[in-house]
Amino acid sequence: MNLSIRRRGFSLIELVIVIVIIGIIGAIAVPRMSRAATGAADSSLVADLNVLRTAIELYQAEHGGQYPTFANFVPQLTTYTDDHGNTNATRTTTYIYGPYLREIPAIKVGPNKGASTVSNVAEDGTAWFYDEATGNIRANLANSEVDARGTQYNTY
Repeated sequence: MNLSIRRRGFSLIELVIVIVIIGIIGAIAVPRMSRAATGAADSSLVADLNVLRTAIELYQAEHGGQYPTFANFVPQLTTYTDDHGNTNATRTTTYIYGPYLREIPAIKVGPNKGASTVSNVAEDGTAWFYDEATGNIRANLANSEVDARGTQYNTY
């Protein structure tokens, strides 16, 4: 009787080659995925600014050229308003305009990531900077906060 035992499995060299290939794929994929996440946050910031700017422009068009006031910025954009910008939680025959937004979007980049607060003072730790005289809104971030291309977020 000839009993030959054959072992089936991977040799050490085959296992090392597979591990090296997986390491190379990981070294290529991880930086690309992290750049994609950064690019997504930049795109989200642009989209949020477009939403905010559109809401401000609609408010201005319906209120005789007046921009939302800083003191009432959030309620004027998220509730119903009358011709003079007074706010009300429900629509009535007087409060016929709006709401223009469900809520102020949270900023997706920078040290204030996740905040949705609005300020009229630049770089005070809030998400958005709003100038009621011009109706301009932008990311309230320091000049040192830049995207992957080196463009300052506060210039978007």
